Amino acid sequence: MSTSTHRRGDFALDARLLRIATLAAVIGAASTVAARVLLDLIRFFTNLFFFQSFSLADRSPAGHTMGAWVIAVPVVGGLVIGLIARYGSEKIRGHGIPEAIEAILFGRSKMSPKVAVLKPLSSGIAIGSGGPFGAEGPIIMTGGAIGSLIAQHFHLSAAERKALLVAGATAGMTAVFGTPVAAVLLAVELLLFELRPRSLLPVAIACAVAGFTRPLLMEAGPLFPLQTAAPGPLALLSCVVAGLLCGALSASLSLSLYKVEDLFGKLPLHWMWWPALGGLAVGIGGYFEPRALGVGYDVIGDLLHNQLAWQAVLALIAVKAIIWVIALGSGTSGGVLAPLLMMGAALGAVLSHLLPGGDPMLWPLVCMAATLGGTMRAPLMATVFAFGLTHDSNALLPLLATSATAYGFTVLTMRRSILTEKIARRGHHIYREYGIDPLERQFVEEVMTREVRTIDAALPVAEALAMYFGEGQAHRAFPVLRGREVIGVADRAVLSAWSTGTVGDAVAGTPPVVALPGENCRAVATRLARHGLERLPVVRDADSRLLVGIVARSDLIKPSLAHFHEEEQRERVRSLRWRS
Repeated sequence: MSTSTHRRGDFALDARLLRIATLAAVIGAASTVAARVLLDLIRFFTNLFFFQSFSLADRSPAGHTMGAWVIAVPVVGGLVIGLIARYGSEKIRGHGIPEAIEAILFGRSKMSPKVAVLKPLSSGIAIGSGGPFGAEGPIIMTGGAIGSLIAQHFHLSAAERKALLVAGATAGMTAVFGTPVAAVLLAVELLLFELRPRSLLPVAIACAVAGFTRPLLMEAGPLFPLQTAAPGPLALLSCVVAGLLCGALSASLSLSLYKVEDLFGKLPLHWMWWPALGGLAVGIGGYFEPRALGVGYDVIGDLLHNQLAWQAVLALIAVKAIIWVIALGSGTSGGVLAPLLMMGAALGAVLSHLLPGGDPMLWPLVCMAATLGGTMRAPLMATVFAFGLTHDSNALLPLLATSATAYGFTVLTMRRSILTEKIARRGHHIYREYGIDPLERQFVEEVMTREVRTIDAALPVAEALAMYFGEGQAHRAFPVLRGREVIGVADRAVLSAWSTGTVGDAVAGTPPVVALPGENCRAVATRLARHGLERLPVVRDADSRLLVGIVARSDLIKPSLAHFHEEEQRERVRSLRWRS
């Protein structure tokens, strides 16, 4: 085994990983506290707006006795949110996850202290005044802000800030729902845009800490405990049908949301007033269907246990969808997970009377997950999320089949998801497919040129200019050797600055930028770009600097060409023969 092969590992080594992991543990605990604060804010404002009391009791707004006055409550909440957004921070608008993605990809993972304070406050007011939202989007934004602020305090790199931002976001989700594994999958499918130890380990540690800390601040156990019977073989066909319908629901909700947002954009009013108009729609809908108001965890529980008549379910899903789309399209503050869970479960409750092959309680559960997975295009997260909410192991296979079907439907019918559409409208395109970079799969020694034309350090500058940079010039720069040791790289500009002396004198004083045979092509490509170079000498090791080859920008095309052949070149096997 060669020395370079012996030194290669599965991952890039990073001595700072332990430090980042330690910070992630702290962030996990801090995000759990933030989640408890957010839930308390929602309860406080729910009691204040609907029951005119100062209390943290967990009460549903559907139990109010305000009569028609309930229509005014979401309007007041919308006015307050508009003021906070305009005079506090506009970044509190929306449902949180697109804002987190935008900060990661286009904001170098930097978030402000204002967001950490104003996002939970505004979301508490929005949901507490009847907004049909969930707490998960706001806590993802708030937890992400906590992680980003801690990373900024310790002067970390953008990549390290990203890891800690996502760690805080997913730890917050874990604290709200008690689903640490699903939160890690949310990071992998939606937020990290990579799968490396430097990002996965901090996220996993933060979610684990949040999962262990959660029972100290909130009720332990699954949020919606459920146990369904094992499905039969016929359930597979039912899962496909349910998945297609959930995919259609996901697509219609996403398209409707941005149609409504476009309509708000055409209003001759400042966007500060839009949440109040959205609140008016919420109030009217809540007057006719009170259970559509607020987070609605109690309603989700009733739907999962098939405790509502199908006529009531149809009315609930219609009102919830309308007021959610209008309110979110108005730019108020709130999350998408809980509403999607409710609408998906409502669809499943209706289908439970029609689909064969499974327990009637199975279909609200699988449709809940499939609607979430199709809308957010995160089928693995949705599958594990539903299991974490219920601990129903019998439902795992139907959950996977239905979520995958809904995911496939939305991928084939929609260019962007409900999350990325908002970012695209701000001028940023996000490509959510990612794999191992071809430049990271191949190493310098596999693409470098081994026969290298070099310049002797003892050669006079004038002769070097004539021999290497005259009419027959083959390259822009050449390695300069003293014996076999690389002492620098000479180009026309470097030599022209010296009228006398040797080439060795001209390149002396600046350590040469080199590559090693065992480095991957991505590292070398970054080094070329950083120093503005065309070629790098390849040396056996950093100490001896003995020349073994040279790598140029043109050599780095080779891995991409191999990737092209893998992805695009179709081959047909003419015959298959058994060989003895």
